[in-house]
Amino acid sequence: MDTPQRPDAVDAISEQWSRVRPDLQTDAMATFGRIYRIARAMGERGEQAYAPYGISRGEFDVLATLRRSGEPYTLSPRELTATLMLTTGGMTGRLDKLEKAGLLTRAPDPTDRRALRVTLTPTALELIDQAVGAGLAVQQTALEGFTPAEVGTLNELLRRLLDAATD
Repeated sequence: MDTPQRPDAVDAISEQWSRVRPDLQTDAMATFGRIYRIARAMGERGEQAYAPYGISRGEFDVLATLRRSGEPYTLSPRELTATLMLTTGGMTGRLDKLEKAGLLTRAPDPTDRRALRVTLTPTALELIDQAVGAGLAVQQTALEGFTPAEVGTLNELLRRLLDAATD
């Protein structure tokens, strides 16, 4: 039997709209309002998890992308930009900061002298392996109240929603 849920801020917003515009169906607003609030809250928790490692969430994303690319942990700035959906200027700023911190190197691409390759340093490899564990722990804690089956269902529903939203 499902436990009744206490009303949240999104319910209050929906109720307000129902009072002033009873003709509106606000289920979609409630769904996306909750997704937005979850993303924001988890983003803040992620920032807190990565702070002890001296990196922001954006810097984590760059290091994690290089790490999951596999050995030799090297990508071009263009590949990083495409993966992280950043502007080239935004990527350059992140790369500058991470290079200054000794967490990555930039070197000419041996196959295209007009291009660069970005590579994790050994220090960054150790740091990102620790930081990803800390971030996952925060995410797992948020899911503690769900059964594995519920998490699977949630993932499938969100996958379908993401597909519909990005068509």
